[in-house]
Amino acid sequence: MSLTINIYYKGKNGNAKKFAEEMISSGLVDKIRNEEGNERYEYFFPMEDPETVMLLDRWKNEEALDFHHKSEMMQEIAELRNKYKLSMKVEKFKKG
Repeated sequence: MSLTINIYYKGKNGNAKKFAEEMISSGLVDKIRNEEGNERYEYFFPMEDPETVMLLDRWKNEEALDFHHKSEMMQEIAELRNKYKLSMKVEKFKKG
């Protein structure tokens, strides 16, 4: 079974894009991509909404996602999300 999670980060004054840029430049994205069970971790920018960034996040199974959610990286992500004052909308899809 594979899990795909779309997370929409919404902010103001370009903060969603700045968040994604800092996630990459800080090395957090590489750490997450190297976690056991991560199959995809990639940011996209909707053409119609310049204040939103979508994260496409895919995991091998629920256990891998649960392990990721318990990692200390989640605290770092939450701190960055708060730094940029972002709201989130989450969609979760299961395959298989």
